[in-house]
Amino acid sequence: MGTDVQSFAVANLRRRPVLVETGGFVAGFEPGTTSPYINYATPLPGARPTARDVRELIEAFRVRALKPRLEFAPDAAPAVEPALREAGFGVEATHAYLVCTPERLAVPRGTAAVPVAVPATDEDYRAIDAALSEAFSSEFAASPEGAARLRRVQEDGGAVRFVRAPDGGCAGGATCSAPAVGTAELAAVGTRPAFRGRGIAAAVTAALAETMFARGARSVWLEYSGEGSRRVYERVGFRPRGTRLYMSLGS
Repeated sequence: MGTDVQSFAVANLRRRPVLVETGGFVAGFEPGTTSPYINYATPLPGARPTARDVRELIEAFRVRALKPRLEFAPDAAPAVEPALREAGFGVEATHAYLVCTPERLAVPRGTAAVPVAVPATDEDYRAIDAALSEAFSSEFAASPEGAARLRRVQEDGGAVRFVRAPDGGCAGGATCSAPAVGTAELAAVGTRPAFRGRGIAAAVTAALAETMFARGARSVWLEYSGEGSRRVYERVGFRPRGTRLYMSLGS
């Protein structure tokens, strides 16, 4: 599965507005934000970069005044980590990922009663962006650009789903990229603190996976942040399959 996840990472970055491919790496950039979580690179499966390849990749970031950063599945390109370390890169984090397939998808008890909605208006996208910012303790500030990125996900073949709060806003939501190479990445699953414990994360996760399977994806994968969230995803049918490595220069 590591090669599938890595092939997806390459295909997904190639959708970015600005693309640089050099020495076995693909770097995707989005004008309007300097966030290292949006502007980053990944290697081609099986890449064996030279020192010169890594230097050229670093330069692609530096000419844009961005932090050189990569995300990848190390088992799909085992020569990459040593080459990056030699150039001074450090590890930010190692995250496990889980995978769900159509035959494993399940709707946990009580989740079916949670009404999952598809955003339709600018206000919906702003509310989802604000709710996800709150859910992740403002690690990502809510912004017009963030709301616009959510709309692009929905309009470009991916999906955004949310549960509406009693005041008409958003209690929690998540996104899923458009499928590529048979798989899709489900991300940004977040619930505002006041609405936790009500099955919202499980409901939007199940709805997004079901949507992607209906569009022909053979699998959906995601990363998790703790044992609590892992248990939520496992109830939906996700199972551990591998790890992803996050490296940046100056870590």
